Amino acid sequence: MIRIAVLGGVGSGKTYIAKQFGYPVFNADVQVDKLYKQNRKCYKKLKKVLPGFVSSFPVKKSDLTKAIIADFFNLKKIIKIIHPEVRILLKNFVKKNKNKKFVILDIPLFLENKINKKKDILIFIDAKQKEINKRLKKRLNFNAKIVKKFKKIQLSVERKKKKSDYVIKNNFNNYSSKKNVRKVLEKIILNA
Repeated sequence: MIRIAVLGGVGSGKTYIAKQFGYPVFNADVQVDKLYKQNRKCYKKLKKVLPGFVSSFPVKKSDLTKAIIADFFNLKKIIKIIHPEVRILLKNFVKKNKNKKFVILDIPLFLENKINKKKDILIFIDAKQKEINKRLKKRLNFNAKIVKKFKKIQLSVERKKKKSDYVIKNNFNNYSSKKNVRKVLEKIILNA
C-alpha cells in the first residue's frame, strides 16, 4: 500500500483534491471534529488545560477558537491533546485499508508533526492566493485571526512545495482538477 499525502496552504483545496483520487481518504479535520463531539477523554483533558473556555460536552469549536485568540499557547495545548488521538485513528485507518493500492492522507500538519514516512508520496496543492482568500471568506466558520495563528505553526507553502514529489495546480475547476489528479496518479503508478 502506498500512502499519498496532500499538502498545501489553508484553503488550497486539499480535501477536494484528496477525494478526486478515488481511494480511501483519511481526513484529519473530520476526525478532529469527531473527537470534539464523541471523545469524553479529550473533553476532560481540554477542560483541565482550558478551564475558562471548555466547560461542556461535546466540545464546541467556538470555545476553542476563543481560547486560541486569547492566548496562542492554548493552540499548542490543544494540539498536545488532540494529535496523539489523531495518530491512533490514522494507524487504525491504515490497518483497515492495508489491502488497498493507495490511501490518501489529508492531514493539515502532516510534515510539522512528523507523521510522514520515508516512502510517502507528497503532493502539493498549488492554488492562487486570490482564489484561496475568496474561498476562505465563503466558509461559515472562517476566522482570519485563527488562520494567522495556524500559519505560525505551519511550514511555509514554499517549503511544503519544495519537499513534495508532485504538484497539482488547483484552479477550483472540477474538470481540470480531476484531469490533473489523473495525470499525477498515472505518474505515481508508473514509478511504483
